[in-house]
Amino acid sequence: KEAAAATALAERPRATPPVRKFARELGVDLASVVGTGERGLITRGDVQSYAGGGRTEPEPTPQRAAGTRETRIPVRGVRKATAEAMVRSAFGAPQATVFLTVDVTATMELAARLKASPEFADAKPGLLAIVAKALLLAVRRTPEVNSRWDDAAQEIVQAEYVHLGIAAATPRGLLVPVIRDADARSLGELAAAIRGLAETARAARTAPADLSGGTITITNVGVFGVDAGTPILTPGEAAILAVGAVRRQPWEHEGGIALRDVLTLALSFDHRIVDGEQASRFLADIGRILRDPGSVLAMV
Repeated sequence: KEAAAATALAERPRATPPVRKFARELGVDLASVVGTGERGLITRGDVQSYAGGGRTEPEPTPQRAAGTRETRIPVRGVRKATAEAMVRSAFGAPQATVFLTVDVTATMELAARLKASPEFADAKPGLLAIVAKALLLAVRRTPEVNSRWDDAAQEIVQAEYVHLGIAAATPRGLLVPVIRDADARSLGELAAAIRGLAETARAARTAPADLSGGTITITNVGVFGVDAGTPILTPGEAAILAVGAVRRQPWEHEGGIALRDVLTLALSFDHRIVDGEQASRFLADIGRILRDPGSVLAMV
């Protein structure tokens, strides 16, 4: 009996109690996870990689409940982790949202010129890349949005770098891969990084390290034809910007009415860290750049 017990113990995947608890929360069988820690120890990152992109997992099979007209869909893996994170964010921080509708005709014209330019033949910056660059420039004047709340120390921690999260919808749920030191990148480098992260996320190949450490996030709801929304903060961040769909519509222009490209921006923020005045100034700065890309010269 002792020999059998010893054998079972030896075959049990090596992991600490917190990692075992984390695996249970994600619905991950540790026996299927390869440990990368010392002597094969399974780390939290190994579990997150397995659940979030380290292997291909079949989608939960919906089950029709007998005798009802209801279908039950198991929640596990990335979707379960996302749901738990969103609950923590929604109820863990006082959130508010401000909106701004902007004439982005000049920005759309700029994007078209850049895509046709030999200099940007590979990067081909689109609207999202230009919005990201505008956000990064606006952070310089309102650094409070690039902060986090340290609950244990009761302090606000303001980052001197910008690790930009780009929310990506994947078949397995919402992922937010992060572009490290995005503020130090050119527009072309940003465009290439955004495209690369999105492709990797949709292919379920995002590394665990690329899903953590963000300081501010952009979510592009416009790709789904949605005009606006109230985004929920990524846990640990002070602000998230939602970008709506571009609509061609009548708009005031140079004293008259003309058909213009218009979109709505929505900024949700942690009111413990960011005041309404700061959030409004930050959003207005982004809008000013998108309305007139040449105004960037006044901010650098």
